[in-house]
Amino acid sequence: MYSHALVEKRAKGPIVVTASVVGATGYTGAVLTDILSSHPDVRLQALTSKSYAGDRVCDVFPHLRVSGVYTQYSAEAVGGSDVAFVCYPHAESHAVVAQLLDEGCRVIDLSADFRLKDPEAYALWYGFDHPRKDLVREAVFGLPEKYRAQLPGARLVANPGCYPTGAILAVLPVASDIDASGLVIDSKSGVSGAGRNPSAKTHFCAVEGDFRAYNEVGHRHTSEMIQEVSGAAGHAVTISFTPHLLPVDRGILTTMYFRPLRGLVGDQAWTQKYRDFYAGEPFVEVCDAVPALSEVAYTNYCRLAVREDPAAGLVKVFSVIDNLVKGASGQAVQNMNCMFGFPEDAGLQRKV
Repeated sequence: MYSHALVEKRAKGPIVVTASVVGATGYTGAVLTDILSSHPDVRLQALTSKSYAGDRVCDVFPHLRVSGVYTQYSAEAVGGSDVAFVCYPHAESHAVVAQLLDEGCRVIDLSADFRLKDPEAYALWYGFDHPRKDLVREAVFGLPEKYRAQLPGARLVANPGCYPTGAILAVLPVASDIDASGLVIDSKSGVSGAGRNPSAKTHFCAVEGDFRAYNEVGHRHTSEMIQEVSGAAGHAVTISFTPHLLPVDRGILTTMYFRPLRGLVGDQAWTQKYRDFYAGEPFVEVCDAVPALSEVAYTNYCRLAVREDPAAGLVKVFSVIDNLVKGASGQAVQNMNCMFGFPEDAGLQRKV
């Protein structure tokens, strides 16, 4: 499939793919534009925006220093791109994704519209009946640490949510060690996770100096966690997930609690289990000390640490990511690199 064509091209010289960003003026779209503009193997084709069509990129985001003008979305403007990144909200993305696939683009979707493998689950978790069940079944869940082998042949990649990325990476090495009581996952996110448009709850005056939980039961991202953790464990795993809003601009710190099936074995043994599982992974770092948000800010890294709580008979796993990079745009570029056979860290070595 695609990989054979890339091998042919590579024999003739450096590969350059054309990339477009649909919905380029939200937080994830802006970070994507920044990464792609300096990617050694990418040429930007179209940056679309509903609100800023006709405006120059450098006027809307002076820090990007990217030449070009935002345009209204059309299949003609984006069609012909080797890859299109779609950054629309859930329930708005699937029609555009289907159209671009018909145009011959490969698509990385940053919405939730193709993350769940059961088409019927969208009515329960997202409140709409999915009209493209065929594409739901075709989509590859874009967590390279688990699905890397499926990415080179993928037409459609569903980029994971930010909370699920930090949580799933924390769980994968121990998915088979979790007892029947399941998981408790507690996450704290920076305000940028709510998107660029401010609301009464995310305005600076509402979050500065405060700290609160929200969507305390039934947060939509729980569905991705259940799907991926249960798949890794080989049986259904119950998950209780609580998100919190931190008065910071970016980053997610997740603490995951579980009772191990075979009892406690010591911090060192758990840490080694994680190091063995993630050996060779370019963007997962297993640490001795519990990591802080500042250690991953503006990078595509996830940092993890494990601690036993002998008095409670629990294991705690801590993960930190930047919600806009590893939790969204950086992971999308990591997926693209896997899809097209580029070095996995291409375009992701610097802070963004």
